[in-house]
Amino acid sequence: MRVDVLATVNEARSDDFLNKTAIVIDVLRATSTIVTALAYGASGVIPVETVNQAKTLKSDHPNELLGGERYGRKIAGFDLGNSPFEYMNEAVKDNKIILTTTNGTRAIYKSHKAQHILACSFLNAASCATAASSFKRDIIIVCAGTQDQFSLEDGLCAGCLIEELITQCNTLNMSDFAAAMLHAYGQCKQQLPEVILSSSNGRRMVQQGWEADVMHCTQRNCYDIVPILSDHVLEAYQPPQIRHACSK
Repeated sequence: MRVDVLATVNEARSDDFLNKTAIVIDVLRATSTIVTALAYGASGVIPVETVNQAKTLKSDHPNELLGGERYGRKIAGFDLGNSPFEYMNEAVKDNKIILTTTNGTRAIYKSHKAQHILACSFLNAASCATAASSFKRDIIIVCAGTQDQFSLEDGLCAGCLIEELITQCNTLNMSDFAAAMLHAYGQCKQQLPEVILSSSNGRRMVQQGWEADVMHCTQRNCYDIVPILSDHVLEAYQPPQIRHACSK
């Protein structure tokens, strides 16, 4: 099984995804929020690229919730923003959420030619590795990045995911960048929250008052579910495995 890692969504080329399993990572915060929403009972998350697409879909499905952000801030008139804590309540249970974010949902859209599309974060890395390895296809990991620039937290999450994949697969053929992210994660996994808080996105989020979000998003293996795209909706898939204990 081969594993490639794209440093940003801007590197994504449609044909690179053919017959592969795509795993999208946007730690701060889209994929962490999607995982959290599904873990708290949302029936699905519909990722869309633009605010207008989200509003149009909402007009056709008025009972669904609108969630999303632009440049880290909740979009005016939307029900929810992009903080995982906003999705930890009864309002999301059994509801679908139409979600648009600056980088993460764009990365999901860019992966549309893949055989399977999964959403990964630190919160579900082990379960995501279990699901991806069970599909027995080459894997392409898409780090969403920030404004087409590499984001450290996404790369470290890719490394975390690859470490988990190694425990699932007998042989793993990695690209050079994938190997680099694996080694980077190995160097700092004991101080993961501190490292990410000191990154450019971590510092920005602290300045905007989102430090608690960063701390939540750097917890590992809290949830067993894996968001998997089916008919344009991310739904919760739970691969058979031992339940993981959340670690920081």
